[in-house]
Amino acid sequence: MKTRFGIARLIFASIVPLLAALGTANAADQWFVLGEKVLKASDPSTEIKAEEGKTWKEDVKKAKISIEGADVEIQNVVFRWKGRKDETISNVGVVKAGGETAAKDSPGRESTLLSVAIKYKILNNKPTATVKVWGYD
Repeated sequence: MKTRFGIARLIFASIVPLLAALGTANAADQWFVLGEKVLKASDPSTEIKAEEGKTWKEDVKKAKISIEGADVEIQNVVFRWKGRKDETISNVGVVKAGGETAAKDSPGRESTLLSVAIKYKILNNKPTATVKVWGYD
């Protein structure tokens, strides 16, 4: 009987650190900037891509955009995923300066975002605003 309890304690003692490690594995997941671009009031749309010769990080679980410098009315956002169908979000609405859109889940468990196209209008006669594309990994 003592042997059974001794084995059970040994198993329990070896499993607890593994479970603790699994619980903290997702603690490193965080939002990071994939790219950014200055929006101009004279343009009705833009596309944000990775810099030439670079690719955006793979294994993005979610994506969102944020706006700085002016309020922006966003008609639609198109997320272009590698090897997946483009996803369009229509009638996003007004994103206030300093605000962000709701997060959009990637089409697979983890995917590569190729670019984001945005149709917009800068409000309140501001000449520019800055948009940032965020990824969650």
